[in-house]
Amino acid sequence: MTIKPYNGAVLDDAATDRWLSAAPQDTAQTRSTAYRLAYQDGDFLVRDGLRPLRFQMELLKPEMLLDDAGILSTFVIYGSARIPADDSGTPHSMSRHYAEARALARLAGGFPPEADGKRHFVVCSGGGPSIMEAANRGAADIGSTSIGLNIVLPMEQVPNAFVSPDLCFQFHYFALRKMHFILRARAVAVFPGGFGTLDELFDLLTLMQTGKMAVIPVLLFDEPFWRKVIGFDALVEAGMVAPRDLQLIRFVTDAQAAWAEVEAFYRQHPEPVWHKRAPGKAA
Repeated sequence: MTIKPYNGAVLDDAATDRWLSAAPQDTAQTRSTAYRLAYQDGDFLVRDGLRPLRFQMELLKPEMLLDDAGILSTFVIYGSARIPADDSGTPHSMSRHYAEARALARLAGGFPPEADGKRHFVVCSGGGPSIMEAANRGAADIGSTSIGLNIVLPMEQVPNAFVSPDLCFQFHYFALRKMHFILRARAVAVFPGGFGTLDELFDLLTLMQTGKMAVIPVLLFDEPFWRKVIGFDALVEAGMVAPRDLQLIRFVTDAQAAWAEVEAFYRQHPEPVWHKRAPGKAA
């Protein structure tokens, strides 16, 4: 007797049942929302009691699709949604940063893939306008893929046209979006920005300072802006952070300098390093 192996599980798969359930007989019972398959019932999925499940889904969907795409690590670019391109015709004192973000994305996007096609330093932005657009646009300039992590906001928010369509994600939860920025990040560039950019920067610095994640290059563009907005030295003087904590950031002036910092960091640290070792780990 010969038993042929199944291609999948013994049980019927959810995708097949989704198709089979699409056109049921029209009865009072099948018209009720209670009869919908649970994973196809949008009204059910947005109930308050399903929040833990929605958290899990927002964690898993991008993670699984990025795995499918062979993306091993990312180069994250943060920055304002309010800085116009330097060729937009709208004068702005910080428009030069659009060009630098675009140039940096070209450098990161050109990092060669591994022999099996898997990728490092894939450009990742918030998927919106301005600095985010510049990041995705720079990758597109050289035919490289890039990621956009968009979020639903009360005002209109749509992805910029340069995000790779299959790597463009939409989030409901800021917390899960920020987690995905960091999960695969191997370098982060931070251009001038507002509350959102500050939130993303301090989340990253806190994780590294406390030893919750390995140290990666954090590159701040426009040192005068950052020193005016954040009193780094004042934090040290007040004893709120240690002097060595400021070593977590590097001020850079342009894309070439930023990329050089990344190359230098990984020549010196081919293996992960921690700012403060977790208990039990050897120094």
